[in-house]
Amino acid sequence: MASAAEQLAANINFSALAKAEDLKKRIWFTLGALVIYRLGTYIPIPGVDTLELARFAAQNSTGILGWVNGLAGGALGRMAIFALNIMPYISASIIIQLLTTVSPHLEQLKKEGESGRKKINQYTRYGTVLIAALQSYGIAVGLEGQGSIVLDPGLFFRASTVITLTGGTVFLMWLGEQITARGIGNGTSLIIFAGIVAGLPSGMAALLELGRTGQMSTFLILAIFIIALAVVAFIVFVERAQRRLLIQYPKRQVGMKVTQGDSSHLPLKLNTSGVIPPIFASSLLLLPITVANFTQGQGPDWLNRITALLGHGQPLFLVLYALLILFFAFFYTSIMFNPKDTADNLKKYGGFIPGIRPGERTAEYIDYVLTRITVLGGLYLVLVCLLPEFLIGYAAMPFYFGGTSLLIVVSVTMDTVAQVQGHLLAQQYEGLVKKAKLRGARR
Repeated sequence: MASAAEQLAANINFSALAKAEDLKKRIWFTLGALVIYRLGTYIPIPGVDTLELARFAAQNSTGILGWVNGLAGGALGRMAIFALNIMPYISASIIIQLLTTVSPHLEQLKKEGESGRKKINQYTRYGTVLIAALQSYGIAVGLEGQGSIVLDPGLFFRASTVITLTGGTVFLMWLGEQITARGIGNGTSLIIFAGIVAGLPSGMAALLELGRTGQMSTFLILAIFIIALAVVAFIVFVERAQRRLLIQYPKRQVGMKVTQGDSSHLPLKLNTSGVIPPIFASSLLLLPITVANFTQGQGPDWLNRITALLGHGQPLFLVLYALLILFFAFFYTSIMFNPKDTADNLKKYGGFIPGIRPGERTAEYIDYVLTRITVLGGLYLVLVCLLPEFLIGYAAMPFYFGGTSLLIVVSVTMDTVAQVQGHLLAQQYEGLVKKAKLRGARR
């Protein structure tokens, strides 16, 4: 069966795509939803001076605001109704996942299957509204403190900003769920992907403009393109890499029949934590820069010194960035994958790793292997994320396209291609089943 599936997947082509009517509808629905999202990133909230806002956004392009603005496709810099993007939903999801490990109630819901998952999703939605409201209020207060950006500061502006930005986030959350259900899947990831990719054309144009005016050499521009392609290929290779542990199942006797023992594999991804470690590390390191930008250099001296040391390309920034990525890689992997639960499930169904005693010894062995591959996965994240920082700090890149953005773009692209192939594969199986039924009826 597996070989047949691989053969069908290898034969997927554009002619098969042209015949897949349901898949084409899903693709068109996804594209339409993303167009709606992009239109919303150009509709500003009421009560702000767009020219002053553009000047303020340019001054804060190196802080966490510039980083979030890149993920939001420029919506934060324009203070659009989708300025918060889908990030409050991502934050709420991560918080709920963390609470699952310490809350017995949430842990029990996680084990209840579909009904428990629906309740956890509902808690995530509530958390999204709360986080979006708090962030919206913070943005409103911060804008009022920047002089002439807000035309009529006061309670009405704060209330309208909170309602508008929170409503925009809730709408994007709903839009992502619709893309997942009625589109090609991965709705939340595709929204973030669209925001990042939307900023690439202007960034590439600025890069080529530097080459045209002689501010950047042609050799350096070509080197940047070659490095980018090499990094993308490296990300694809590592994200598909797995460490497979052999699992054996003993022979079983059901009545008078003895079933042959089977074997399978327990796949452990090299990068189990995904893009979460760079996101957390970037947020923590860019926070002092953002606070210093809001104070416009009038803050305490210690904050200004820290801001100078944490600039892009500075040794302290690079060292702390690498250490935080490694820390969060181990921390999030320990949350996402529990070796003890895996070992208990294997023991429950009679599976075992050859040469390893079932139960506690199996959990220790899985933890040992997972720790070793997490070291490699963490070093891979450090390499991918630090390389763009060197380009930004020493090659004067005209736009911020860090390792987190690159990881998201490549990972979402791979997942989307896999989703399309899955739909095509399902349609080809359905076609084979229909042909088999027709032949049986004729006979």
